Amino acid sequence: MGLPWVRLDTALPDHPKILALVEGHKDGRATAFVYICGMAYSGRHGTDGFIPREALPRINGRAADAQRLCDVGLWKDIGGGWDINGWDEYQVSDQDTKARSERAKKAAHVRWGTKP
Repeated sequence: MGLPWVRLDTALPDHPKILALVEGHKDGRATAFVYICGMAYSGRHGTDGFIPREALPRINGRAADAQRLCDVGLWKDIGGGWDINGWDEYQVSDQDTKARSERAKKAAHVRWGTKP
């Protein structure tokens, strides 16, 4: 199901892990973009922070980007893909999204007197 948005902390550009990427690696800015694209991918596809290996090119990433993201602690390699560190702390889970959608549908049926 997924969401049309993900949450980004306004302090993201100053986060120590992002700064480590940008300042410590030649391609750090590109890798930071891969991180953002990974968040968008996960939100859109409702994967709760999981990025499958086959999706890496789809989010403009390369193996070197994934390794850098793991090295600074933004991603965790879990075999078959990566988990975005802290996803469950800062993002709405796919399960929550589905539950909210169902509640909204039921409320609309009650309000408009239609059958579900």
